[in-house]
Amino acid sequence: MAGAMAGFFAGVYGEDRPEIVIVEPNKADCFYRTAEANDGTLHCVSGDMDTIMAGLACGEPCELAWDILKQCADHFVSCPDYVAAKGMRILGNPAGQDGRMISGESGASAFGCAAEIMTNPQLAWMKEQLGLNEQSRVLFFSTEGDTDKANYRAIVWDGKYPAR
Repeated sequence: MAGAMAGFFAGVYGEDRPEIVIVEPNKADCFYRTAEANDGTLHCVSGDMDTIMAGLACGEPCELAWDILKQCADHFVSCPDYVAAKGMRILGNPAGQDGRMISGESGASAFGCAAEIMTNPQLAWMKEQLGLNEQSRVLFFSTEGDTDKANYRAIVWDGKYPAR
């Protein structure tokens, strides 16, 4: 999905394409590790990939997607579970006149990541590096709803995975 969207924006907008940020769970961050190593080799994650972002817990980067992302993605971010949970809570209980969105763990990860970066003073360096500010316009893709209704409720209502 990420490779397809990155390729689409690059194809349509060329040099004027938006900044593309790939977000993965820190326990299965194979694209992040591959980008960080920058050695021409795909880097897999092995062992226990115990993350609430099960839809992103593959551990092995798709070679076809990587061929696109290495050319089109600008940033790769590895985030902990509490960030995805934060995204789920904010989307499910928005402030002001914003409409409620039900998003599962993997789908809410990028939104939660952006919210954490924008509100956590310790991440000011990342906010600056990504060029995020109050005037930024950000587009998120959530490809799942509450696929695990019990876990969704535990996270959104009961505060499972609090901020750290």
